[in-house]
Amino acid sequence: MCAHKNDASPKTRLTDGGCGSGRALTALTRRGFLGGLGGTAALGSLIATETSQARAASTGRVSGAKLPPGAPLRVKPALTYQFCQPREKTSWRGYGGLQSQAEVDEEARRIEAELKRLSSQADFPIEVLPLALISNTPQAKEVAGSDCDAILVYAAGGPDRSWFAALAAADAPSVMFLRHRSGPYYLWHEIAHWRFLRSSGDTFTEPNMDVDDIVVDDYGEVRWRLRALYGLKNAKGTKMLAIGGLRAYSGPGQKLGPKHAKDVWGYEIQTVTAHEFAKRLQKARADKTVMKETERQADELVAQPNVTLQTDRRFVVNSFLALRVCKDFLKETGATNFGFANCMGSDIKLLDTAPCLVLSLANDEGLTAYCHTDLTHTLPGVLLRWIAGKPTFVCNSHFPHHGIFTVAHCAAPRKMNGKDYEPAKIMTHFESDYGAATKVEYPKGQTVTVIVPNLHCTKWIGFRGKILASPSHQACRSQIDIEVEGDWRKLLTRMEGFHTQLCYGDYLREVGYALKELGKVAWENVSESA
Repeated sequence: MCAHKNDASPKTRLTDGGCGSGRALTALTRRGFLGGLGGTAALGSLIATETSQARAASTGRVSGAKLPPGAPLRVKPALTYQFCQPREKTSWRGYGGLQSQAEVDEEARRIEAELKRLSSQADFPIEVLPLALISNTPQAKEVAGSDCDAILVYAAGGPDRSWFAALAAADAPSVMFLRHRSGPYYLWHEIAHWRFLRSSGDTFTEPNMDVDDIVVDDYGEVRWRLRALYGLKNAKGTKMLAIGGLRAYSGPGQKLGPKHAKDVWGYEIQTVTAHEFAKRLQKARADKTVMKETERQADELVAQPNVTLQTDRRFVVNSFLALRVCKDFLKETGATNFGFANCMGSDIKLLDTAPCLVLSLANDEGLTAYCHTDLTHTLPGVLLRWIAGKPTFVCNSHFPHHGIFTVAHCAAPRKMNGKDYEPAKIMTHFESDYGAATKVEYPKGQTVTVIVPNLHCTKWIGFRGKILASPSHQACRSQIDIEVEGDWRKLLTRMEGFHTQLCYGDYLREVGYALKELGKVAWENVSESA
């Protein structure tokens, strides 16, 4: 800014714990369920005992392929500047190190080199568009209309807040970068807070950006914000395949989830009936080539040195067969997310296995797949998968105590760091004692991000934690005791919802930033002051 310029200012009944759908299983007693399957669970248990005695898994990880990336974040960088003309015996020059065209050109080259380095070091795909130079209002408006996912504004100079207000009001979110000590000094390091965010007053007035959208010097701070926007871009517009329809774990989730997912997140929901799936599964089972391939996949899984098979091998084959059919439907519909509506009951008969291993395998391939077709836990799971670039584990929450939060479920992914398979036992699904499910052994000390969404799709609470143990209670197979980093009593008193999403690493900042951009879901970070 030049010195002579002025800026004016269906009712449900929950079951007790477990991996259940939360609906009353009135017609599905344990004895009746096993009887309906012809007593094969007993055979599975016998084979499991013999198998576990025959071979034990090692405790190490097994390397695998990295998860596939999503669509790149298209970033439009723009450098703002203004040349001021000397005037006799009065102030004429504003702050800043770009006072000539040569200095602007040098800064443009510096920015291009920095962005090339940023994109090469990022663990998610970034497409950097050509740098725009802004020295007047029409140029600012042109950049605001750019076809991009984010605008990265290098606010070196400019006559007033109008350029930045126009950029902030664009369809794409803006991040402002200021130089203090990393290069030529930027004018807006002095006045971004006062002139831009507060319109030269005492209170914040800018409706489209806030202090969390402004970075000084540090490209690491830029990177995590772009990672959040990348995750949000890939999460929005998700196509979901609901096998057997939509069936939430709660009344509010059933009523509110689908509309919220469509209106706020842009989800498209495709439904496949159980009858349609059964026909496709029967056809696949009759195909000798398909069955040969699923047999090979089952052999490869159980041959992994850190896998112990403690259930009937045919359940593993059935899981790979079901996954193949799921992927055929995904390809036909363009969906990347799926779930089974009746995973605790009729879907077990449909697949001749619990869906647990099917879902675990799908997540390890980079899809998002969760037990139930409940959008309240699907939305945070999908967002976290894209932000982290790692599988997310949907699991039951338990009563927090003494700073410990326990989670458990039977459909746990193994490739939790995005590449390597954790050690696991392939066991029966706990509640049915049937089929194939994973009991994953998680490393002590591993940092995790945990999100608990509420049932009304209005609030998520999250925290950072460290894994204390992978116990073996009489509960869902994969279990984790987590040490809460932060105010665990705040979690205890403010937690809503039930199902939880978890991934390796700390991505609380990114989740909060993405939700701020989304603007429709409240966020509480229990670890914020930790």
